[in-house]
Amino acid sequence: MHDIADLESRQIPGVGVASSEFVEAAAMQSRALGFDPAMVFVPHPIQDRTDAEMRTLADDALGDILRLLRAEGAAGEP
Repeated sequence: MHDIADLESRQIPGVGVASSEFVEAAAMQSRALGFDPAMVFVPHPIQDRTDAEMRTLADDALGDILRLLRAEGAAGEP
């Protein structure tokens, strides 16, 4: 969350990616920081996944990540 806030403060669009276990924690931290980042949540857990499974999670999330980055870029343009 802090990394995305830092990027955004420097006018660099970013999207946070976390596992679904952290939806509520991300919302609470977002409120505490006064910052509402673009977020994508992938299925939990991730720590015991194989490399191939991690690539699949990333591939599955990529469309949402790109959509959010494009939306942020469009919002920041005159």
